[in-house]
Amino acid sequence: MMRRAKISVIGAGNIGGECARSIAMKELGDVVLLDIPNKDKPELHMPKGKALDLACCGPVENFDAKITGSFDYKDIEGSDVVIVTAGVPRKPGQSRDDLVAINAGIVKNVAQNIKQYAPNAIVIVVSNPLDAMVYVMWKVTGFPAHRVLGQAGALDVARYKTFLAMELGVSVEDIQGLLLGGHGDDMVPLPRLTSVNGIPVSDLLPADKIQACVERAKVGGGEVVKLMGTSAWYAPSAGTIEMVEAIVRDKKRVIPCAAFCEKEFGVANANGGKGLFVGVPCVLGAKGCEKVITFKMNDEEQKFMNESISHVKDLIAVTTKLLPEVA
Repeated sequence: MMRRAKISVIGAGNIGGECARSIAMKELGDVVLLDIPNKDKPELHMPKGKALDLACCGPVENFDAKITGSFDYKDIEGSDVVIVTAGVPRKPGQSRDDLVAINAGIVKNVAQNIKQYAPNAIVIVVSNPLDAMVYVMWKVTGFPAHRVLGQAGALDVARYKTFLAMELGVSVEDIQGLLLGGHGDDMVPLPRLTSVNGIPVSDLLPADKIQACVERAKVGGGEVVKLMGTSAWYAPSAGTIEMVEAIVRDKKRVIPCAAFCEKEFGVANANGGKGLFVGVPCVLGAKGCEKVITFKMNDEEQKFMNESISHVKDLIAVTTKLLPEVA
């Protein structure tokens, strides 16, 4: 009998809870849902409560998965994959950059515990600002770069495809698209490589309509924040689980993720010879990021990519000022 994968989710809030539900329903493995105690209500144990609630879905949804809620990092021991959603969510008027000071310290603490209790895990960071937090995770754990990833591109592409499908009146399943670069306003959509069941999107929509979808994808997270007063969780968790499934089932899926790049896409050239975690198409399998897929960009795309890399570089500079040990 094949050993069941163990997947730990750090942060049992909206995204973490939805990730745990999807893992169980897809039977990707057993789940540990971990969070910190509520100082104001010490009698509560929210992770255990969510775990119990999710477990009771099993008879209805027809899945078998062991779901554990915990405050103790020792329970993530032996994890194959660790999803990190810990941190403060974005509020209206707040940029991802504003979250650096708060979330960098949180992610550092999480990384230290992952290093201690799950040293062989593949780590997927969801916490914002994503490009900086995945860098902190990599530096603090000391893990090989192929075992540290950021969930951004899967979500950004999903939003891009959704808005195009709305505009075209077609199924989202028939839209193929790609985004590169940093997560958020500096992402680099590639309309040139976007198609509807093989038909170039430029043959179906005028340039201004395509650009409107691009711009909406860039601020898609902010649009949700304005409407709900807090960050999205359904689509971010869906993008995360797409990555988890590719890894635990060794599917070799090509999914855009925040992965460590040096020569790829001119990252080192734009960052003083150093590598960075930026959104690029990755082959995801049992080893994590098994390959970064490169292709030739035109001059305009490379210009936008360089600008995106520059912003990620600035984010890292802010982060290393706050946490000199990750420089």
